[in-house]
Amino acid sequence: MGYTLVLTDDPAPFVRRVTLNRPEKRNALNATLRREILAALREADADPDVRVTILRGNGPSFCAGYDLAASGEEYGVDATEGSFQRSVVDGWISIWDLKKPVVAQVHGHCLAGGSELATGCDLVYAADDAKIGYPAVRFGTPDMQYHAWLVGMRKGMELMLTGDSLSGVEAAQYGFATRSFPAEELEEKVLEMARRIAQIPADVLQINKRTVHRAMDRMGFRDAIRAGTELSAVAVHTDGFKAFIESAREQGLTQALTARDGAFGDGRLLTQGGA
Repeated sequence: MGYTLVLTDDPAPFVRRVTLNRPEKRNALNATLRREILAALREADADPDVRVTILRGNGPSFCAGYDLAASGEEYGVDATEGSFQRSVVDGWISIWDLKKPVVAQVHGHCLAGGSELATGCDLVYAADDAKIGYPAVRFGTPDMQYHAWLVGMRKGMELMLTGDSLSGVEAAQYGFATRSFPAEELEEKVLEMARRIAQIPADVLQINKRTVHRAMDRMGFRDAIRAGTELSAVAVHTDGFKAFIESAREQGLTQALTARDGAFGDGRLLTQGGA
């Protein structure tokens, strides 16, 4: 099918690559981009000539988060409490449920919704200097609460209470990422790993992928992620969340984000994106 915001190519035998192509917005997720990511991954999953898929971003970042300028209606969700949060989790969990492995190639910013997207992938390889985190906890609660599961309770708690980011090196140390590499080596290292995976017969790969996800399911991973949508829905009614949204309306998103992050000394000036 034709796509407007993702690119696809086959850089090696049995390897499909899906590239988020909204670089001027740091690949911030709007409704169209989210739909096309999932559609392209499903298309690769159904292709008998594909054994593994790489997901990456064009431009300076993997994905800066959700585009806060987009409305809920654009995502096809209704006004039911928590509808958007459930749609986010359902979308990214659907990547786990694909037959074939999906590898995230993370560089630059991987924030908020971008980190949720990476969470849905089976493997995550990051640039050493990537910035991975959920700064939006400074005014709200994540849709997909992966923190305690992927980086442990203590570090997960710290990230949830500060909104601080991990470098790619730290993300690999704590378990969010599989490995990290120097930024200039990332693409080739990811492709090298994809080639290694693609040497295994597709039917065996699919079973082996499921063994890991089945184990995580038995430990409650999927249920916990889904349950978190209720807390995320409650958070939109807090005074802190409402104050940030009002600030963004009055001052503009860039100024609101600058004010939000200023006290933390890590001002993420994402002038054209989400987070």
